[in-house]
Amino acid sequence: MVLGRRKTGEDARRRHAEDETLAGRLPELLDTVESAEAALRAANAEGAEVEDLHARGVALDTALTDAMRAAYAQERTLIGARGYDDRIYRRKRLAAPKVKAATQAAEHLLTLREAHRLHGIERVPTSPAGI
Repeated sequence: MVLGRRKTGEDARRRHAEDETLAGRLPELLDTVESAEAALRAANAEGAEVEDLHARGVALDTALTDAMRAAYAQERTLIGARGYDDRIYRRKRLAAPKVKAATQAAEHLLTLREAHRLHGIERVPTSPAGI
């Protein structure tokens, strides 16, 4: 018997595998964010209609949300499967430099998404009732 060694549960291993899959898509999702942002900027520069700007803003929000979720999945992947069950192990692993960098990247994406939600999505005017 090895002391200090804990087994991870089946649920933790399953969630870890799901996070690995999602984290593997992060570069692709970041490219999607970049292209959605470029499309929104181009539409703004061209003076597009409000509805088009709204649709492109929502597309960028969706891309930022997916990339943020993948970045947090990457953080959990770097922590390891044991981090799902053992909070002390998770806290210790959060101090590792690679995990800190992944956390900072995920939080940066979260900040970008929140700023975009506050200021970047054009509001579509509603038509008055009865018209």
